[in-house]
Amino acid sequence: MTELMNKSPRHLRIGCAVFFFISGFGYSSWASRIPTVQQHLHLNEAQLGTLLFALPIGLMFTMPITGRLLSYYTSRSIMLFGALMFNIVLFLLGLGTEAWQFAIILFGFGSARNLLNLSVNAQSVGVQSHYTKSVITTFHGIWSMAGFAGAAVGYLMVRLNIGLFYHLGAISILLCLAAVYFYPYTFYQKPHPVERKPFLILPDKYMLKFAIICFACMACENTMYDWSAIYFDKAVHAGNATATAAFVAYMVAMTTGRFLGDKLVVITGIKALLNYSGWLIFCGLLLAVILPYPVTAGAGFMLVGLGVSCVVPLVFSIAAKSARLSNGAAIASISTIGYFGFLLVPPLVGYVAQAAGLRWSFGIIAMLGGLIVWMVSKIKEE
Repeated sequence: MTELMNKSPRHLRIGCAVFFFISGFGYSSWASRIPTVQQHLHLNEAQLGTLLFALPIGLMFTMPITGRLLSYYTSRSIMLFGALMFNIVLFLLGLGTEAWQFAIILFGFGSARNLLNLSVNAQSVGVQSHYTKSVITTFHGIWSMAGFAGAAVGYLMVRLNIGLFYHLGAISILLCLAAVYFYPYTFYQKPHPVERKPFLILPDKYMLKFAIICFACMACENTMYDWSAIYFDKAVHAGNATATAAFVAYMVAMTTGRFLGDKLVVITGIKALLNYSGWLIFCGLLLAVILPYPVTAGAGFMLVGLGVSCVVPLVFSIAAKSARLSNGAAIASISTIGYFGFLLVPPLVGYVAQAAGLRWSFGIIAMLGGLIVWMVSKIKEE
């Protein structure tokens, strides 16, 4: 235990980064194959939206449980367990053949993803405490880089006509091995039990505005994961390979934004960066809606990628400064509101698309970028 606690900041940063990579690569591997699943199951947009609803339900179901676990157990232990479960369920997604099977597996996928994501974010805040300069958005940059790599591999699998089972099965095995190997390099942080609170931890009045910003950003981000390739297929009328390429372009932009985020915070400050992010989301989605052509829609998706890149890590860093809660519990409280964006909005995209078309759906989602800009204006400079 002493050896683990005495790991250098560099080792701790590498260990945390690997688990961010595992989360991003595994999730985008699934997201890159959503059009394949839709075609295989012969689902329309509303039916696909209903199916995808299972993942955020699983995520929200586990949210209060994870918040409590992080108050009593080390984030590194929960992170390892979450990573292994996440990849076991990813493997099971390759075995699904019916819609009801995918729904059950996606529920488990969301639950495991929540365990992994909240614990790895708690780890990142702990590692950040070892540095005087900002490093926290770089971790999310690693997640996005992994997401880009996972999407690129998914694109290759589609082009080579590799089945879902072989694709997701191989990825899950490799990521499980990486989790076990790099676990000793993660940060040991003694948990801080808090007084007994309601089962569902909600943000206080001070953090509510940040939670709403988080809600809007997560809604836009998950909409892009679930629907960007579908949008290119149905609204832009591009082929499967081009649709996957559009998702890759979005991931590249988000990755770039996150690696630049720590430097931009120093230059502009958090409030200004959040404001610019909201405008990028708003303008990017409107561009894709007004001009639904491969080049313009692709450029719009890249603007959205830049827009969503830094919002959540910056909001999490603010939430973790709460004196009343541990890092994990503070992140869990603000995520309770934020993940409702993950839960409610992407399935609604499917229902609106079925009734009025995907362009209307994405036009409505663009308004969330405006919501971010408005809520940022309510933040008082410290």
